[in-house]
Amino acid sequence: MATSTHTEVPSSHAKGAFPPFDPTTFPSQLVWLVLTFAILYALMAKVALPRLGGIIDDRQNRISGDIAEAGKLKAESEAAVAAYEKALAEARARAQVIAAETRDKQAAEAETTRKVLEDQLNAKLAEAEKTIAGTKQKAMAEVRGIATDAAKTIVERLIGKAPADAAVASAVDSALKS
Repeated sequence: MATSTHTEVPSSHAKGAFPPFDPTTFPSQLVWLVLTFAILYALMAKVALPRLGGIIDDRQNRISGDIAEAGKLKAESEAAVAAYEKALAEARARAQVIAAETRDKQAAEAETTRKVLEDQLNAKLAEAEKTIAGTKQKAMAEVRGIATDAAKTIVERLIGKAPADAAVASAVDSALKS
């Protein structure tokens, strides 16, 4: 089996020239260039560019919508913060009012309790003073008798005989008056 190898070169290419640079093929190359350019231009104008434009428009609309949504959410967030701060301020004010009312109520109750205790203590003090006055009066009444007995016993020990009761009583009365 003999294989044949193709080694012949057409005459137009014999000079060793590159076919696209061969001036004899320029008119057909220009026709194909214009035809290919027109087809690519038509494809780009009718298919690719409208799709790209649509994608860009969609993206721009989505970005605008997202920015509008973000602005809306920001406004809602600010409104929620303002409402929270208002509610917090109202709660603090109510807490202060409640604390003031409670403080006043407890102060009034403490004052009432203090007055009741003070009245009870004053009553006990008055009763104690009466008891002390009564005891003092009894003691003073008994002091004369004790003083008379003590003076009589002292004089009897000193002089050896008991003095007269009338003399001792008059001496004790004069000493108690002065």
